[in-house]
Amino acid sequence: MAQPKSTPRDQIEELRTRMGESIIGQRDVIDRLVIGLLANGNLLVEGLPGLAKTRAIKALAKNLEADFSRIQFTPDLLPSDVTGTEVYYHSGDTAEFKFEQGPIFANIVLADEINRAPAKVQAALLEAMEERQVTVAGKTHVMEPLFMVMATQNPVEQEGTYPLPEAQMDRFLMHVMITYPPVEDEVEVIRLVRGEEIAAMEAREGKPAKKKPAAIPQSAVFAARREIGAIHVSDAMERYMADLVNATRIPSEFGDDLPRWIEIGASPRASLALDKCGRTHAWLQGRDYVDPEDVRAIAPDVMRHRLGLTFEAQGEGVTPDRVVAEVLKQVALT
Repeated sequence: MAQPKSTPRDQIEELRTRMGESIIGQRDVIDRLVIGLLANGNLLVEGLPGLAKTRAIKALAKNLEADFSRIQFTPDLLPSDVTGTEVYYHSGDTAEFKFEQGPIFANIVLADEINRAPAKVQAALLEAMEERQVTVAGKTHVMEPLFMVMATQNPVEQEGTYPLPEAQMDRFLMHVMITYPPVEDEVEVIRLVRGEEIAAMEAREGKPAKKKPAAIPQSAVFAARREIGAIHVSDAMERYMADLVNATRIPSEFGDDLPRWIEIGASPRASLALDKCGRTHAWLQGRDYVDPEDVRAIAPDVMRHRLGLTFEAQGEGVTPDRVVAEVLKQVALT
C-alpha cells in the first residue's frame, strides 16, 4: 500500500522535530527560527555565551536541503570577505575580471558574533538582507530564492564590539532571545553532547554510523510559504497590528509609563513583520486565520529591537520586553 504523500505542514513539522532532537529545552527558539524561515526574513539571535545560538542555527541548516555558510565576524573583517570580490585572471592572450563569490552566497548564512565587526562590514550585509542581491564593481549578483541571514551576538561582551546601526537592526524580521535552560533540560544537554562525542569517536574508528534521514527539501518551504500567503487576516486584525505599532509612536496617549520609556517608536517594518510572523504562527498552529494570540505571541520578537528607549527607562532598568508588554496591555482590539 502506497504511503500518503507528505504535506508541507508534515515536512515542516518533521523539521521542527529534528531540530528539537539537537536543541534541548529551547522550543520557543526553534519555533522562531522556523517562523523566520517560512516568513522569508532575517533573524538576530542574542544570548549569553554557551546557550546554543550557533548550534540552533546549524540544526536548522543541517536538516534542510540547503547550502550553509558561516561567517565569523572579527574586527579585521573586510566587506569583500563577506560579499566576494572581482579577481583578475590572465591566461595566454586573454585577461578578464571574474567575480568570486563570498560566503554570503548560500541559502542559510550564519553571521556569528556580528557585533564584533565594524559598521562598514555590517553594512555589506544590508543589500543582501533587504534586496536579496549584492553589487560589486557595478555588477549586481542575485541571491538564491531561498536565502536568509541569521546573525548572533552576545549581550554582555562590550570590549571590541560595535553596536549594530539602527537601519540594519530594523532589517531583521525578529530579534530572538535565548535564556538559560532549566536544570532538568541541562541534564539532557549533558547526555546529548556525551552521546554525540561517543558517536564521533566511533566514526573516527571506522564503525558504521547511524543512517541519517533525508533532508527536508526546499520545495516544502516554498509550498508552506504559498499556504501562509493564503492565511486570512481580518480587517480588525490588520488594524490591531497597526495600532500596536502606532502606540509606540504616540506613547503619550497610552498611560503614564510609555511616554517616559519610549523615545523612538517602531517603523512600518514592524507592522509588516507582525503580519508575516502572525500568519506564519497561525499556520504552524494549524489555523487558516490570524487571531490576537498569534500577534501577541510574536510581538516581543518583532518589536524589541525596533524601539528606542529613553535614558530614564534605561536608568530604571526597563527592558524592551517590558515596554512591549505594556503596549499589549494598553492597546485594545477594536
